[in-house]
Amino acid sequence: MDPGKCWHHHHRRTINKIAYSALVLGVSLLACDYLFSQDVNRPVISSGEQYLQQFLNETRTLQAEFDQELWDTEGQLIEVASGTISLERPNRFLWRYRDPLEQIVLADGINLWIYDIELAQATVTPLNDAIQATPAMLLSGDEAVRDRFSLLENFSADGLSWVRLEPNVPGSDFRSVLIGFKDGELAHLELIDGLGQTTRIGFSEVLVNLPLRVGLFSFDLPDGVDVIGGE
Repeated sequence: MDPGKCWHHHHRRTINKIAYSALVLGVSLLACDYLFSQDVNRPVISSGEQYLQQFLNETRTLQAEFDQELWDTEGQLIEVASGTISLERPNRFLWRYRDPLEQIVLADGINLWIYDIELAQATVTPLNDAIQATPAMLLSGDEAVRDRFSLLENFSADGLSWVRLEPNVPGSDFRSVLIGFKDGELAHLELIDGLGQTTRIGFSEVLVNLPLRVGLFSFDLPDGVDVIGGE
C-alpha cells in the first residue's frame, strides 16, 4: 500500500474512533434531563458533581471550539484533532473536524451521519441502533443517566472541578469518564476505553443556550457522494 494512503487511512480510522466516542458522551450530556436529583433550591455550587447537575438542568444548546487527543496505554500521543461542536437537546449534534482531515459527524435526531469530505463518502446509521451499540447507551428515552453511571469521586485539579463516573452497564467499552468544569463552564472531557487508551477533549469559546441556525442539524447530501448504510 502506498505510504501516503496508509497514513490517511490510519488518520481516518483514529478520527472516527475518537470522534464517535466524544460525540456520544457530549450529546448524552444534553440529551438527558438529569443525572442527579433536580432541586430548584440547589445548594451553592462547590463540586464537579454539582456543576454537572447544573449543566444538565440548564443547558439546552452548546457551541464551542474543541481540541482532541488520543493517548495509548504507554502515554504516547497517537492522534490530535480539532474543530467545532454544536449540540441541541434532544439528540442533535454536529462535530465538524478541520484538522488533520475534514470530517462531519452529525446526528439529526433520526440518523447518525459520518461524512468524509476528501473521500466524498458518507456513512449513515439509524441513531437508535448507533446509540445502542455504544458503551454508555445514554440516549435511551426511558432511563435516566444516573441508572447507567456510578459516581466515583469529586476533586479539584489544574484549576478545574472534576467529577469521575464509571458506566455500570455490562459490556461497556469505557472504564471511566472524567468531566471538568471551570467556573461552572464545561471545559474538559476525558474518556478511558476498555483497552486503556485515553481520549482527551478540551473546549474553548463555549456558548450556552444561544439560538442555533435553522437547519444546522440537517444533512444535505452533496452531489457525487457515495452513501454507505441506510435504506
